[in-house]
Amino acid sequence: MLLSVALIIITSLILSQIFALVNFPKIIGMILAGIILGPFVFDLISPDILDISAELRQIALIVILIRSGLSLDLEDLKKVGRPAILLSFVPAAFEMIAIIIFAPMLFGISYLDAALLGAVVAAVSPAIVIPRMISLLKNGYGNDKKIPQMLLASSTVENIVIITVFTSIIQIHQGSTFSILTLLYVPIAIILGIALGVFSGILFVQLFKKYHMRDTIKVLLIFSVGFLFIVLEKSLSGIIPISGLLAVMTLGGTILKLHHILAKRLVSKFEKIWVIAEIMLFVLVGAAIDISVMVNVGLIALVLLVIAMIFRMIGVITALIKTPLNPKEKVFVGFSYIPKATVQAAIGSIPLALGVSNGLLILNVAVLAIMITAPIGAILMDTTYHKLLNHTNIL
Repeated sequence: MLLSVALIIITSLILSQIFALVNFPKIIGMILAGIILGPFVFDLISPDILDISAELRQIALIVILIRSGLSLDLEDLKKVGRPAILLSFVPAAFEMIAIIIFAPMLFGISYLDAALLGAVVAAVSPAIVIPRMISLLKNGYGNDKKIPQMLLASSTVENIVIITVFTSIIQIHQGSTFSILTLLYVPIAIILGIALGVFSGILFVQLFKKYHMRDTIKVLLIFSVGFLFIVLEKSLSGIIPISGLLAVMTLGGTILKLHHILAKRLVSKFEKIWVIAEIMLFVLVGAAIDISVMVNVGLIALVLLVIAMIFRMIGVITALIKTPLNPKEKVFVGFSYIPKATVQAAIGSIPLALGVSNGLLILNVAVLAIMITAPIGAILMDTTYHKLLNHTNIL
């Protein structure tokens, strides 16, 4: 395992720096490192690491969400409430509708399997979007209209919505009776997740004010509670819907609201943790990618993804109607909703594992979506933000 960790770090750092030199996102180098080291090429990553790959990716996601929460001013979020809410489901809904319409035509699959494919593909990747929004916040881009804050919130909530929809479709596919109450899971999960995060944030601030401790200890405590939120969500699954991910982000936002100075110190700590977390996240995403599947899905899958992304962009424009954003800013929001990686890597193989007849097709399209949209979305965000967003000085 130690050899694998060394190879992961060294290879990803070398490749990410090479891509950075030609103005490409570093994550492409990390994903490529995962593909090269992964089981489908040189098979140099220990099975012990691959066995806990999902858990390691989730830890990295928790780091991202805590960082975003500690950077997300709740007062700013209130100012972009309506578009943030609409962005959390409208673009994904448009994309799913496109896939449900066109996948049966292109692949000859059932509408139910097409809906399952749509649920796998539709979610944006917070692992790609959130770090960039935090960087924009720090550097003063888009802050005049709260664009980074809006995307921090909406990209996270969209994942919650999509995973809930995916779970519901899987239940239908497995023969379970669909209940209208299932549709209530999303708002209930969001409300309870926010409430849990706010309550925990208040307790942490009171604790930190009463008892002196090093910031490193505070980080470890917050980190541990973030893990507990995810465990709680899984433990209560099927009983009470609650979003552990949203609770994690709200926890950070509450600390920022009540103890601004502490939040800024903690952000710097989590930025250091993110250095290694980012490597592990995208290398392990790359390790899950089998390049040979590209031959299997071929041009037809690419056509489907292009159609789906066109519908997704229409969904973004629809969600931003009657907002103060100008056309250039709306284009940037559209670019920010392109990349896919985290959710697709996490749930793309579930239909196949459950014996869904078109499970292999779903996995292959999910892999192709990662390979195409993750680098394109990242490149577009990284190369256009300074042209499309207004810059304001940060005091």
